[in-house]
Amino acid sequence: MTQPQLSGEPYDLIVIGSGPAGRRAAIQAAKLNKRVLVVERGRRVGGVSVHTGTIPSKTLRETVLNLSGWRERGFYGRAYRARQNISAEDLRKRLHMTLDHEVEVLEHQFARNNVETARGAARFIDPHTITVTGEGVSETYAGRRFLIAVGTRPYRPAHIGFDGENILDSDEILDLQRIPRQLVVVGASVVGVEYASIFSALDVKVTMVEPNPNLLPFLDRELAEEFVHDLRDRGVVMRLGCKVVSAVADGSQNCLVALDDGRELRADMVLFSAGREGAVGDLGLEACGLECDARGRLVADKATFQTGVEHIYAAGDIVGFPSLASTSMEQGRIAACHAFGEPAHAPPEFFPYGIYSVPEISTVGMTEEQVRAEAIPYECGVARFRETSRGHIMGISTGFMKMIFARDTRRLLGVHIVGEGATELIHIGQAVVNLNGGLDYFVENTFNYPTLAEAYKVAALDAWNRMPRAAA
Repeated sequence: MTQPQLSGEPYDLIVIGSGPAGRRAAIQAAKLNKRVLVVERGRRVGGVSVHTGTIPSKTLRETVLNLSGWRERGFYGRAYRARQNISAEDLRKRLHMTLDHEVEVLEHQFARNNVETARGAARFIDPHTITVTGEGVSETYAGRRFLIAVGTRPYRPAHIGFDGENILDSDEILDLQRIPRQLVVVGASVVGVEYASIFSALDVKVTMVEPNPNLLPFLDRELAEEFVHDLRDRGVVMRLGCKVVSAVADGSQNCLVALDDGRELRADMVLFSAGREGAVGDLGLEACGLECDARGRLVADKATFQTGVEHIYAAGDIVGFPSLASTSMEQGRIAACHAFGEPAHAPPEFFPYGIYSVPEISTVGMTEEQVRAEAIPYECGVARFRETSRGHIMGISTGFMKMIFARDTRRLLGVHIVGEGATELIHIGQAVVNLNGGLDYFVENTFNYPTLAEAYKVAALDAWNRMPRAAA
């Protein structure tokens, strides 16, 4: 290995990691005429979001829905399949095409904005200097400011017998070499729920194990219960309130999962998705004066994303909740603006949360439980997709929208959707919530007909029927 050599003058900003937070920060800084370097340890730019997280899992979902004919089963029955024999190679083919496109777009953005890149693992040697080591070559770069956006990696506890073939983490599942007949998903995290429901759509027998007695406890309970009912109706088995003691592969395609209540589960594949940890690895945080918590996360100011070291920022999954690609992008933009003294408009209070399960889940604003906790007088309106003309045309038998309004001001407090197109539909509610709109907007306005968005009108009228009337 060659000895480290300082590469040129210090950069205005060095970004470690090229995921959503890193790339948005790099491009924002470049547009402020700053000299920017992005360091990526992977083979190609894009980070976890492009290669093992957001884009791959959503591509897999869309591929499964198309090849399985899932969206047509409302008309043709549960046994209907667009393609009778679906292989793991069929799933990977579309995935690789999508990832190649995403990388090409990102590389073009960097080139167009004169953002430089370096491939290799970064490590701080002092607060203003890093070494980047890759393919036997190590170079040293100096920076006036840094953004750490290294993302996270799957948590891999010792009592789970990962072997890369039968017992997998959420990164390894994307290199699937076969479609299992029976799948045990350990951990009903967002990632776990997404993959469990995707494989269920392929008619794989799925069992979910989760120590929490409630699935996705941050959701509105009525929404979560509707989703759980849908999964159970499809044959997904849920072991809630149970912990996994061990998971081992007893030969090829023969996995044994032991639970703390004495039960055992057998399957030919296990997916472990119980949490993630910061990918700080060999970043050498001690050399720059930073420390991470037990899960490898960094603490940063929630308004500026500045860490305890003045010239170092952190954004994206590495700073914890909400760990969404959408919010990570905004965090990177805000961090870059603050680093160079430029004004940065903070995002609105409420942002949409999307879960790309089958069916989709999306939510914005307050849940019914939060409204109750704050003692806000309220009323709810509900619309079921099967009650809309578009839902009937599409053969949709499940899914619903729930809207929560304040009784005194009639203001919209929250929107919660489970069903086809939820992650797209939510943006209408997002706009009204953040613009302080209310019930009358939905009652008085016209929606395209027939559309699933018409559910907003139906749900609003449902709430209107129970709202107090003004005195004559």
